[in-house]
Amino acid sequence: MKNQTLAIHTSFQREDAYGALGFPVYHTAAYEFPNAKAMADAFCGRTQDPDYSRLGNPSVTYFENKVKALTCAANVFAFNTGMAAITNALMAVTAAGKNVVTSNHLFGNTVALMKGTLGRFGLETRSVDLLDLERVKASVDEQTACIYLEIITNPQMEVADLHGLSEIAHEHNIPLIADTTMIPFTVFSAKDLGVDVEVVSSTKYISGGATSLGGLVIDYGRFPNVNRVIRYELISNLGAIMTPHAAYMQTIGLETLDARYRVQAQNALDLAKRLRSLPQITYVNYTGLEDNPFHEISLKQFGPTAGGMITIDLADKQACFNFINHLKLIRRATNLFDNKSLAIHPASTIFGPFSGSQRRAMDVKDTTIRLSIGLEDVDDLYEDVKQALEAE
Repeated sequence: MKNQTLAIHTSFQREDAYGALGFPVYHTAAYEFPNAKAMADAFCGRTQDPDYSRLGNPSVTYFENKVKALTCAANVFAFNTGMAAITNALMAVTAAGKNVVTSNHLFGNTVALMKGTLGRFGLETRSVDLLDLERVKASVDEQTACIYLEIITNPQMEVADLHGLSEIAHEHNIPLIADTTMIPFTVFSAKDLGVDVEVVSSTKYISGGATSLGGLVIDYGRFPNVNRVIRYELISNLGAIMTPHAAYMQTIGLETLDARYRVQAQNALDLAKRLRSLPQITYVNYTGLEDNPFHEISLKQFGPTAGGMITIDLADKQACFNFINHLKLIRRATNLFDNKSLAIHPASTIFGPFSGSQRRAMDVKDTTIRLSIGLEDVDDLYEDVKQALEAE
């Protein structure tokens, strides 16, 4: 079956007693067993029967199975946020004394996690230009645990060569871990590009209108220790599994993901083209534009759609604040890929806790506004941007 069909018709783990078309929400903590052996088998992982909802829940398992069917992954783990997914993926492969080779162009909280939280436990973060494969090679050594990146960086919109990075990683027998939140896994295959583990904020495209928080670790099985550590250690010890209700909401979201994404991506492309005609905007950054420096590699790796995020640059920080203050249709809010279009000034919000020199090192500029494009009519979005730029 094709992806859109799979997203709707993935089979239940067990036949529902009432013939429900939607998988039920199991809002329960514990489960009864017919005998002691069945209980022991469940707790020791010899069966897939749920034992305790901190470790596994039928509603969550069904959501994971849908994602597994759509990605052809070996293992899928659903967590309560995207940051929880990133944390579990990194902790599955790292340890004190190890290092991660990554980019300066990462989401603010990911930087804080690596250099701050995990750094306090002995992890070294090596930030290099991932576009320079020779520098990446020179940065990897026997203590490198993985190469980590975002497939389209937020907000810099940089696209690295996944095949090239995977070759370096695999030469050293380490995984390539990629945050693929920016382009849904329904429209491209990360595995075919050499990615070993995907992390996804399912809060974004998947949830469908920002209904719920969630994160995914999608493991393609090349490094079995990822599955072993997450399944038998981290899920139990960190307690970050997705909640049943979030899994239910995101299962529904998966059913319309492909249809929503294609509208959002087309809206983003159409709007990006039109915004370049506005004199107040000094630069429109969107990899779907043919003259964007990352257009060709984005097209090669992810196909003809380029996601639902645009960044624009204005004259200065005050112009950015004035613009945001005068928006009428586009919402002043964080998050990405809601049904509603959103605007935020990354330098003063997401990256606000970082110093000016740190932001400059990460190429996060005071002049940049991030736009998450939703499902509205593109004419209305354009008019809102235009009037906000012209407002006094």
